[in-house]
Amino acid sequence: MELREQIKVDLKEAMLAREEEKVTTLRLLFASVQNKEKENRYALSKKNPDATSQQLDKESQLSSEELLDIIGGEVKKRREAIEAFKKGGRQEMADKEKRELDILAAYLPAQLSEQEIAVLVTKVITEVGAADIKDMGKVMAQLSQETKGKADGALVSRIVKEQLGL
Repeated sequence: MELREQIKVDLKEAMLAREEEKVTTLRLLFASVQNKEKENRYALSKKNPDATSQQLDKESQLSSEELLDIIGGEVKKRREAIEAFKKGGRQEMADKEKRELDILAAYLPAQLSEQEIAVLVTKVITEVGAADIKDMGKVMAQLSQETKGKADGALVSRIVKEQLGL
C-alpha cells in the first residue's frame, strides 16, 4: 500500500477509535501535504498555462520521497518543540510533542543507529579523502544522500565533526 493511502487508512481508524491525538496529528500532516501540493500546482500552472485541471492535479501529486520529506520536516519540528518545552519547564507540552513525534515517526523508514552512522561517516570520509573540518561540506553532501529520511541531520553532523577532529 502506498504511504499516502496508509496514512489515510490510519486516520480513518483513529477517527473510529476516537484517538484524538492521533487524529489531530495526522490531520496536521495532511494539511502540510495539501499545502505542498497546492504550491506544486501553482508552479505548474505558471509553467504551463494551457494545462487542464486534471493534468495539474495529477502532476502536482507528491511522490513517496516528497511525502517522506514532509513527514521528516514534521518530525524535526516536534523534536525542536520538545527541546524548547523542556528548556521552558513545560514537561506536559514536551510529552504531548513526543507522542506526536512517535505517531509521525511510524511512517518514516527505520532510523540508523549512531554506530551505523559512524561506520557510514568513516566510509564517506575515506571515499572523499577528507582530512579536516574544511572538508565537512563534501562529506555532508554525500552523507545527506545516503541518510536522507533514515537519520537526523544534526546527529550526522555531530558525528562528522567528531571524526574530523572538531
